[in-house]
Order: sequence, then structure tokens, then C-alpha cells
Amino acid sequence: MPPRLTARVGCDRNDDEPTGFQALRDPVMMEATMTARSVSRRSPGPIARPSRRGFPIPGAIPVLLASFVSFVLTGLVAPGTPRAADPFLRRTATVNVVEMVGPSVVNITTERITRAPSAFGRRSGIDPGFNDFFRNFFEPQARTVQSLGSGVIFDRQGHVLTNEHVVALADRVRVMVADGREFDAELVGADANNDLAVLKILTDEELPFSPPGTSSDLMVGEPVIAIGNPFGFSNSVTTGVISALNRSVHAKSNGMTFHGLLQTDALINPGNSGGPLLNAEGELIGINAAIYAGAQGIGFAIPIDVARRVIRELLLYGEVHPVWLGLEFQDIDPSLREVLDLPNGVAGVLVNRLHPRSPASRAGIQRGDIVANLDGRAVKSAQQLFEMLEGMTADQKLELELYRDGKLRKVVATAEELPQSMVHDIASRMLGLELKLSERHHAFVVSEVDPGSAAEALGLRIGDYLLGINGVALASNEDLRRAVARLRGRSRALVVVQRGPGRYHLTLPLF
Repeated sequence: MPPRLTARVGCDRNDDEPTGFQALRDPVMMEATMTARSVSRRSPGPIARPSRRGFPIPGAIPVLLASFVSFVLTGLVAPGTPRAADPFLRRTATVNVVEMVGPSVVNITTERITRAPSAFGRRSGIDPGFNDFFRNFFEPQARTVQSLGSGVIFDRQGHVLTNEHVVALADRVRVMVADGREFDAELVGADANNDLAVLKILTDEELPFSPPGTSSDLMVGEPVIAIGNPFGFSNSVTTGVISALNRSVHAKSNGMTFHGLLQTDALINPGNSGGPLLNAEGELIGINAAIYAGAQGIGFAIPIDVARRVIRELLLYGEVHPVWLGLEFQDIDPSLREVLDLPNGVAGVLVNRLHPRSPASRAGIQRGDIVANLDGRAVKSAQQLFEMLEGMTADQKLELELYRDGKLRKVVATAEELPQSMVHDIASRMLGLELKLSERHHAFVVSEVDPGSAAEALGLRIGDYLLGINGVALASNEDLRRAVARLRGRSRALVVVQRGPGRYHLTLPLF
């Protein structure tokens, strides 16, 4: 708000005057001031003073006109003419944030080596000598595929937080800091369920960093700033607001659905993935992850509170250990809704199985409860709830709103690592197979097939070897734990079975 005119307007400025009066030193402003003085001398009347309501009394009109003329003429000053800078016009919160956080934002370049199939592959009916001749001279050519992304250094040790899809399948990772320095980086760990990864920059040099803030107190409408490297343009800055909280987005690239995302209209383009989303105070509140195809101004970021839990797991173990609550649930169809006699407005999923001594049991959840909300987000289907729980980490507290006996109540359950003792029980129930580890074959041997199971219908039998489930190679008990944890919420699994010299890929329905 401009300073109010007082009796000192038109007088020589001293050091006690407000900063806004420094413009009087400008030659044009001085001329306008002198004009105002001459007008005031020729016009007898009261000195301009502010009224009670803050509006000038009539005697101030000549001075106000002179001030307006000086304001207009100030904008017409030729380039190079000295004028006082107005910090309220140029040094905004965005400028301060970019200067503070910008140096810690990095450009990530990944390289992946692929081999194109040879046009002279081995063909039947042709002399093997000719096949070897063409194969020796026309070997498949290696091709390097590059991709770009962003990241932010979050600690003094040079760890970088970015998206999992930025570094997936990369053979080499290079990181360029804002000041132009380039370093190799290694992957510490990645979590596809939350689309987050941590890199370690391979250098002993001191690097700028921005520690994670919090996303628990975000408000819809508050301003945010995104920094990244869209299309390779390093440290590009865009601004916007938090458009919505707790958004769910389905990723067509991997078929996964991510929940609890931040929506923003700050422009996020290809190459921005993994870059920081910041609030007006420069705090790291999210990691930019995706855009909505076919629309402008709709971008999504992963809340930093989620990232903090994942960072802890990745730094400790290089992966996020599978966790569980110990409850299973199902959708409520119209017929079941009628049996349960649910009133209008009550929706959710039905708890149909509860493991004893599980986190859910200790939290007070009971079989027959209806889970209506999870951490403030409405639960609409069993699949949605499974997807929401996939991103859990150990020791994470979850608030569930339950409907029981005509009343809504809230409980807090703490997620725990899936105990190894439960893995074989879950595998037996869902796969219909009893499994034992064979260290010699680096696989699990089938010791029993449940009668009437889908495994029996497909022809699996005792003595077969289970080599993999849904792309997870089964060489240890930990591998089996990870594979079984990923079965939750799925209706079928792709399994690799070996019998004698043959290997078979089978789609196995789950129970």
C-alpha cells in the first residue's frame, strides 16, 4: 500500500522517511515534486492530511495529481536512467525460493544399452556354416538410449531423491548440478509402488542440499513452485497453486494406480519428473511425478511425507520391505448390502478375514467391520484399498474409519513387516501350493498341491519347481516374501514352473 501523504510531502527527504519516498531522488520525480510545491504555494488552504477513514481531504487533490503524474512519468524513464529498486515488485517469494533451493536441483541423464535383433538370425533349412558367417559379420548393434529427468539433493551426503520411472532399467546414471558440475551416480534403491528412488552422487565434493519438509499441513490454493529440467532446459521454474489433495491417478505405462497425490497447476513437462515441488517458504513438500495427458495445467506430485518414509527404507535396506495389517476384505455388492442392512450414505469394503495377533487385530478391527475411510480418503472398492495399502511402509500409522453396529468409529493401526512365518500360510491359501526352498536349484519345490485348487486344475504336481511369481525370481525366502506380498489384491498371478528340462509360463487364478 503506498505511504499516506503527510505535511512532509514536497519537503526535502531525510533518512527517517519510508523507503517508498526514495523515488523522489529521480529527476522526473523531483520535477513533479517541484510542480506540486508551486501549486501548493499558489493555493491557500489546509495542508493535505489523511482523514480518519484514510481518504485525503480536498486540499490534497493538487498534491495527489502531482504524485499521479510522477508515477506515470516514472514508467517512461529511458533505459539506463538511475532509479531506486522497489523490492515489492521484483524480489518476490518465488525469487527467494529459487535462489535458496535452485542450487540443489539436479539434471539426471540415464543411459540404457539395448541390442537390436540381427537381420541375419539363424534360419532353419540353411547350411549352419552360412548362418555362422552372417552372424559373425552382422552382430546385433548395441544402441544407447538416453532419457532425462530431475531430482533434488536432500542431505549432506549427496543423496538425490527422484522418481523410480526416471532411473528404471538404467545402465548408467549421470547427474549435473545447477552450477554445471557433472558426476556419476549409483542407485541406492527404488520403490515402484510409490514411484520413488534414491541415488548417491559419487563425489567427495561439497554439494548444496534441501532437506525434506512436510506435506501434512498443505492447503488447497496455497502457492507452489516447481523446478526441473523439462526437455533438457535445466533449472526451469514454474509457479502455481495446490489445486487439490488426495488425488488418484492411473499410470498407463505400468498399469499401476497411485493414490494420495497432490494436484497442481504449476506446469510439469517431460523432464520435470523427480524435481521438487516447493511451498512459498522454500520447503520441499513434494516430488513432481506425472501430468494428465491431453490437458494443460494438471500435474501431480508425491507428498513429501510419503517420500520420507520411503527414503528411510531405501537408505536402510535398498528396498521397501513388504508390510501387512493382517486383514482381508471384499466389495459390497447390492445383495450383500441388503443382507447387511446398511443405511444410505454408508459405503466401503467388508472385512472378511482377520489374522490373529496381527496389527489390525491389535488395533481393534473385527471381522464384519466396514472400512469406510483410510487416512481421510473414502474407500470405494476392495481394489482401491489394496492399492492404497501397497505404498505402506513399516511403522506407518494408518487411521481407519469403521462402520460397526450402526455407528462410525476410528481406529489407528500400525503397519508391520510381513512376518516370514505368515508367508507360507498366505502362499498356501492363495496359490494352493505348499512350497519348500531348494538351495541347490535356487527355486521352491512343490511339496503339496491343495485338492480342488486352481493349481491342481492347471496340472501342477509334487516335485515341480516354482521359479518365479509375477516377475520376481524365487531364489530365497526373502524373494518369496516379496512375491507373496505383491499377490494381495490381485485375481491372478503369472508363475514360471520347471518340470524336468522344460519351463512353463502359467496364469494361475488366486483365491
